[in-house]
Amino acid sequence: MGMTRRRLLAALAAGLCAARGAGARERFITVASTTSTEQSGLFGHLLPAFQKKTGIQVRVVALGTGQALDMARRGDADVVFVHDKAAEEKFVAEGYGLERQEVMYNDFVLVGPRDDPARARGKDIVEGLRRIRAAGAPFVSRGDKSGTHAAELRFWKVAGIDVAANRGTWYKDTGSGMGPALNTAASLNAYILADRGTWLSFKNRRDLDIVVEGDTRLLNQYGVMRVNPAKHPHVKQAEGQQFIDWLIGDDGQKAIADYRIGGQQSFFPNAQR
Repeated sequence: MGMTRRRLLAALAAGLCAARGAGARERFITVASTTSTEQSGLFGHLLPAFQKKTGIQVRVVALGTGQALDMARRGDADVVFVHDKAAEEKFVAEGYGLERQEVMYNDFVLVGPRDDPARARGKDIVEGLRRIRAAGAPFVSRGDKSGTHAAELRFWKVAGIDVAANRGTWYKDTGSGMGPALNTAASLNAYILADRGTWLSFKNRRDLDIVVEGDTRLLNQYGVMRVNPAKHPHVKQAEGQQFIDWLIGDDGQKAIADYRIGGQQSFFPNAQR
């Protein structure tokens, strides 16, 4: 075997070893989260900063909150980052998640036709929904067991309106994420409850506008939890905890506060440390 060939084989072997070593060193976690954090662009802002700091990649699966929690119950995620406090606390109480920690908040807004045929405009979400029902104006629901859907159902309940009895009439149940549901509302010129972050980044608004905002009941709190290794021993405990520690630490909280959509702050950090 000639010297040149030996050197070539040695170089190839070294390259293979290096590639295998790099693959072994690759670190990543899977985060089950909501469509609002992804479609608002927040993750696109946060995750590069986290990876630069730690070397850990974050693979996000964006679902409705209910689906994200179910994914974590199956052990298919290391961390859950969602926005339905009651469902999150239940997840922890069942033993699937470890300590729930608050990360940030924004708010929900009621979006509807700019000319507001139901005269729902104002700062009272419950009164706005009552007027939509009284007018029989079209309303689009995500209907996907997401945090936004759960909040919407709570508001209808306070308003004393049984939307289940009205499905297929003025109440349109889409079973879709926030972006597709907003597209449906735009095409129907209908009312819809949305998180502000996704609304600010939504481009296909047509004749839609915010009609109700500012009600304290519209607060939208986000929490983060690590999946319990006692239920699923394969979850990445150390890396998952690093992600949580970064989110609620100074760097993550500043990154959240710095995120803007069209010049507007979209999420407000409020971790309790």
